[in-house]
Amino acid sequence: MKLDFLDRFEFFTGVPDSLLSAVCNCLMDKYGVDNKHHIIAANEGNAVGLAAGYHLATGKTPVVYLQNSGEGNTINPIASLLNEKVYGIPCLFLVGWRGEPGVHDEPQHIFQGEVTNALLEDMDIEYFIISKETTMKEVEDKLAEFEKLFEQGKQAAFVVKKGTLEYDNKIKFSNEYLMTREEIINHIVKYSGEDMIVSTTGKASRELFEIREKNGQTHGYDFLTVGSMGHSSSIAMGIASQKADKKIWILDGDGAMLMHMGALALTGTSGLENIVHIVLNNAAHESVGGAPTVADKINIVQIAKGCGYEEVVSVDSFEKLDVELEKARDGRKKCFIEVKCAIGARDDLGRPTTTAKENKEAFMEQLSK
Repeated sequence: MKLDFLDRFEFFTGVPDSLLSAVCNCLMDKYGVDNKHHIIAANEGNAVGLAAGYHLATGKTPVVYLQNSGEGNTINPIASLLNEKVYGIPCLFLVGWRGEPGVHDEPQHIFQGEVTNALLEDMDIEYFIISKETTMKEVEDKLAEFEKLFEQGKQAAFVVKKGTLEYDNKIKFSNEYLMTREEIINHIVKYSGEDMIVSTTGKASRELFEIREKNGQTHGYDFLTVGSMGHSSSIAMGIASQKADKKIWILDGDGAMLMHMGALALTGTSGLENIVHIVLNNAAHESVGGAPTVADKINIVQIAKGCGYEEVVSVDSFEKLDVELEKARDGRKKCFIEVKCAIGARDDLGRPTTTAKENKEAFMEQLSK
């Protein structure tokens, strides 16, 4: 289905999703990142706030796009800001339906997929499911119904099934950096030795899993945070607080770090000296298409330093990376390393062949040794 039904809207914000890649490509093609028309948010709740501000300034209805895994981040601002019993701010949500019942998907999407529509119902949001079989007339008719809801200060949603939306121009994102993420993780694995690693959601965890497979190493050293984007550093801090004798390495992404950046302040001021926090910064939401983050427009090193990390550095070459990894391995201070890396991954990159629960059990067993 083409995206003509969105032409009537003038402001879009959200967090990129692979199922909505047509929407993201269209918006980047038409507007890029533009404060007037298109803002890629740090998290989905942030997007709801931006949408509310747009309506307050213009009186018009905004569009928020998200993967259904981000519904949880929207619930508070929908319930306490948008809802008609509070301010009554209209909004159209485009929700990518990962984990749709009956459709094979990754484990982190299964339960979220089951409750996606129930959560919308609980939030008093009328929704319509768009699939490959849905006609443009059906969407236009439903939008006409939604317009009446918007006039009442209510919200509505299109829940989008996989492979539904189309846009002809697929944008290929890139940056100026040369180091690949997989090779960076290879170096990290070499220096972390038998320490424990907590890795972020997305391709980083997939690459870490394959590196262990290639090396013939146990997966017990690694907790693969396959869902809960932005929370790997908090998971790692929770572990480090109870296992002072273990060094915990965090493999974070720039999009994940930005999503819940308050965690930096907690970790940095925690007094824990057994944490090495590495942010793999390609300034992109690569795992869901490559749309940009703002990570190349802020000084991550200064932010980390201000949050209390003691050893803070940014590197853009393997020579510099190895020096800092060796220091992190041998030191006892809270380390923060920003690693600037290229956008891209192998076409044949696989996925973990163990279940999430198997990963948890192997990790806990290794951690107890």
